Amino acid sequence: MYHFIFDIDDTVYDQIIPFKKAFDRNFAQYAGLSLDELYRHNRHFSDEVFEQTVRGEMTLEDMHAYRITEAFRAMGIDISREEALQFQQDYAAAQGELEPTPDMRAALDYCRDQGLKFGVITNGPAKHQRKKVQQLGIYDWIKYENVVVSGELAFMKPDVRIFRHTEQLLGIEAEQTYYIGDSYANDIVGAHGAGWKSIWINRRGAQIPENGVQPNVTLNSEDSITAVIRELCESRERSERT
Repeated sequence: MYHFIFDIDDTVYDQIIPFKKAFDRNFAQYAGLSLDELYRHNRHFSDEVFEQTVRGEMTLEDMHAYRITEAFRAMGIDISREEALQFQQDYAAAQGELEPTPDMRAALDYCRDQGLKFGVITNGPAKHQRKKVQQLGIYDWIKYENVVVSGELAFMKPDVRIFRHTEQLLGIEAEQTYYIGDSYANDIVGAHGAGWKSIWINRRGAQIPENGVQPNVTLNSEDSITAVIRELCESRERSERT
């Protein structure tokens, strides 16, 4: 039987929805800007300084200001720190209204109803990520202790140790486990480094680097993760019967 471990941000929910709400409130004058491109830049600059933030070398506030300021700068626009922090405040407020996408809700239902072993690995500060998981209602499907948050550990994705920690926690085997996530570097590379399989939720049309590892399955915004999980499980059952 396969096991399925889920990422949270931009996987269980579509992260551009709260991003757009904050953008519309603060930057209506740039309505013609590509929101997808701005969001990709924001994620890039967030990832760039994430480890510095975790190590305490950059404050969370500075990181929040940096990522959106640099995202706008990459598109030829300068915004002030005050504008950046007001955007972050509205972004955080909009994240308080998060909910899983309908398809992801169906996938979690399927895993529960089939009695599969499934859980979560998410990078981020412990309090912030736990609050987000609570808001999403994830504990309706997954026990608190089966949600692995990097901020509660000494390592984070793509470090192989967070995958080994999850294996021990849930009693799962690497070769039978699929990791479902949106970040190529953290989720796909990390999972394969640990000997796991992967399902890449590629909502933004990102490209795999030359000679990069290949996900086992790649889904765009129109594809169904529920259908993929069901087919993997049913195919496994058929092969075991023959």
